[in-house]
Amino acid sequence: MSGDAAFEEINEAKVNMDHIYNQDDPRRYFGELEKLGYAIPGVAKPIFQQLISHLQRIRNDTVRVLDLGCSYGINAALLKHNVSLGELFEHWGQKKLEGATSEEIIANDRHFFADLGEPEDIEVIGLDLAKNAIAYAEDVGLLDEGIALNLETNLLSSMAEEELASVDLVASTGCVGYVTEKSFERLLPAITQGQSPWMGNFVLRMFPFDTIEETLNDWGYVTEKLEDQTFFQRRFASTLEQDQMLEQLSDQGIDPTGLEAEGDLLAEFYLSRPIKDAAEMPIASLFHACT
Repeated sequence: MSGDAAFEEINEAKVNMDHIYNQDDPRRYFGELEKLGYAIPGVAKPIFQQLISHLQRIRNDTVRVLDLGCSYGINAALLKHNVSLGELFEHWGQKKLEGATSEEIIANDRHFFADLGEPEDIEVIGLDLAKNAIAYAEDVGLLDEGIALNLETNLLSSMAEEELASVDLVASTGCVGYVTEKSFERLLPAITQGQSPWMGNFVLRMFPFDTIEETLNDWGYVTEKLEDQTFFQRRFASTLEQDQMLEQLSDQGIDPTGLEAEGDLLAEFYLSRPIKDAAEMPIASLFHACT
């Protein structure tokens, strides 16, 4: 089975949220995710903060982050502001917002994020196929720039290539599996025009990362996995979803005992960096130095 076919089979077994992924505001989408204990952006926040802090020190400049699969700008909200994922769920779950129009939600959210104080010294570009979600994140000020595009099927525009030329960090917290090596092949010529960025990807354990790693290798990257650590994404939506995911893991020779078998979707973290950067500070030393 090809890599694309394997990813498609795994995605078919997962609960489908396409019908609420691209609405004009995030209330329904995050309302459903909260029911499943969705946590990966919050879990990823300290990892990305450490990478950003290190890049700020070595590059002595504002760090530009490209958030792959950014949806409504949740990673941007967490990285720019002193706010937790739980607080964001609480904000969007308020009873008073239930009957509001999307325009009213956007106006309210502009004030909400502005009231959180001066944001961190980073810029975030979001790339996602969900154009309404991108528009929301731009309108409320979470994304400095949004690119609504499916890189699996389309090329970057010349304007987008120019925008991505100075990216310092590529981050993702769940898009790998929907995104394959095809997207990275189309992205890499743009983001490596200047100083090649680092790439941090949180990847569910049932999705093999090897084809993306091979593509990155061809562009002079070394990929390291944060060993002996898993990161909670969410609970399984149903027994059926869990059974199908356990079957996928078994087919790949991955033991879910004590992990997915307990009812949780779990991710691993992969850090890809230019050969020189990886040689100067291996991943274990990097995170030790950042703590």
